[in-house]
Amino acid sequence: MERRVYTLCGLLLLITVGYLNWYSSSSGSNGGGGIKIPIPWLQPRMGFVGRNSTRFVDLDDGSPVYINGWNSYWLLSSGSKDWVSEMLRRGREMGMTVCRTWAFSDGGPDALQISPGRFDEHVFEALDFVIYEARRNHIRLILCLVNNLNAFGGKAQYVRWAQAAGENVTTSSDSFFSNPTIKGYYKNYIKAILTRRNSYSGVRYFDEPAIFAWELINEPRCVSNSSAPHLQAWITEMASYIKTWDKNHLVTVGLEGFYGPQRTERLNINPGEWAASLCSDFTQNSAVEHIDFASVHAYPDSWIPRASLEEKIRYLSSWVDSHVNDSEHVLRKPVLFSEVGFHRIVKKNETYDRDILLKIVYDKVYESAKKEQAGAGALIWQLMVEGMQTYHDDFSLVARQHSPTYKLIIQQSCRLQKLFRKEAKTSIKAEGPCSKLH
Repeated sequence: MERRVYTLCGLLLLITVGYLNWYSSSSGSNGGGGIKIPIPWLQPRMGFVGRNSTRFVDLDDGSPVYINGWNSYWLLSSGSKDWVSEMLRRGREMGMTVCRTWAFSDGGPDALQISPGRFDEHVFEALDFVIYEARRNHIRLILCLVNNLNAFGGKAQYVRWAQAAGENVTTSSDSFFSNPTIKGYYKNYIKAILTRRNSYSGVRYFDEPAIFAWELINEPRCVSNSSAPHLQAWITEMASYIKTWDKNHLVTVGLEGFYGPQRTERLNINPGEWAASLCSDFTQNSAVEHIDFASVHAYPDSWIPRASLEEKIRYLSSWVDSHVNDSEHVLRKPVLFSEVGFHRIVKKNETYDRDILLKIVYDKVYESAKKEQAGAGALIWQLMVEGMQTYHDDFSLVARQHSPTYKLIIQQSCRLQKLFRKEAKTSIKAEGPCSKLH
C-alpha cells in the first residue's frame, strides 16, 4: 500500500514538473514552443458570477459582488505574452477583479477572423492565453465580440464581407444590424467563440469561470436614427442566441448610456443634443430580457470638452446618479460603468482633473455598494504597461507612474472588498493590497 502511494506521488510530481516546464517554454513573448498539454484540474478554482435582481452575486454562496476593474483592449492584439501576463498581474496587485478587453479582430493584418468563419489558429491561441492567464491571476474578463468603430475591422468589415459575397447591401454600416447574411456571419462568430476549447487549459469558453460576461458590441451607434428599431431587434436576437449556447455567463450590450429622443424626461442628462440621435437608448436597449446588466461609459473630457472642471463635476455626478437610479428602479438590473476615461490634465498644484473626476464615480459606486444597490462597479479606461506607445490614447496610463491615481484605484478595490469579505477571500490572492483585511 505504501509503495502504491509513493508511486502515485511520483507520477503526480512528474506530471507537475512536465507541466511547469511546458508552461515556462510556451509563455515567452514570442509565443514559445513546446506541446500544450491542458490539465484543467491544475487551474485555480473560480466560481461563476450571476445576477440576483439589481446585484451581481457569487453563485457559490450568494454573496454580493461589486467590481473595481479596468480596460486593456489590447490583450489579444499586442502579440506579447509578457505584456499580457504583466498587466493581469498588476491588475491583481491593485486589488482589481475584472478586466474588459477585445475578443475580436476582423479582417486586416493579424486578424483573428480572417473572413467569415475562417480563423487564424495562432491568433486564437493568443486569446486562449489571455483567458488562461486571467484565471491564473484570479481576474475575470468581459469579452467584447465586435466593434462599432472601424478599428480591428468592426461592423464595417462585416458589411464589406457581405458586399464581396454579392449581397445587395448598402455601404452604410447600419446594414450590420438588419441584413440576414451579416447577422448570420456574426452568429457564426459567436458560436465559434463560445464553443472554443482553450488550448492552454482544455476548458471550453462557455464553461470558463474566468469569463465574467460577453459584450455584444463596443459602443453601438447608427448613421441614421431611423435604424434604432433594427438595433433594438438585433440586441434581442443576439443576446438570445448567446444564451442558447451559454447558460453560465452574463450578457451585456456595450452601451455608452445615451438616452434616446423618446426619453424626454432624461434628455437633459445627455452630454448634448447630438447624443440622442445615435440610435441607442439606454433604458430600452438594456431592458431586453437576455441582457443581464446595463453598461455605461463616461468621457466628460471628450463629450463636453469646453466645459470647466466644475461643470464636468456636475455633469458626471448627474450622469452616474441617473443611470444608477434607472437601473435600480426601472430596469431592476445591475449597471456597470464599463469605460470611465479622463484626460491627464495637470493643474498648477500638481493634481490631475482625472483623479477628481474618477473619485466621483468611485464614491458613487461605493455608496451604492454599501446599500447593496444597482451601481455595480467601474472600469477605468485604460491601463497599460511600459513600452506600449503603439496602443496609447489620450486616456491611457501606466498606473504606477501616476501615484495619486494608483492609490485611488487601490483604495477603491480595498474598500469594496472590505464590504464583502467572502468575495475578497475567493477573488484576490494573499499578496494583494487588500490581503490584510480582517
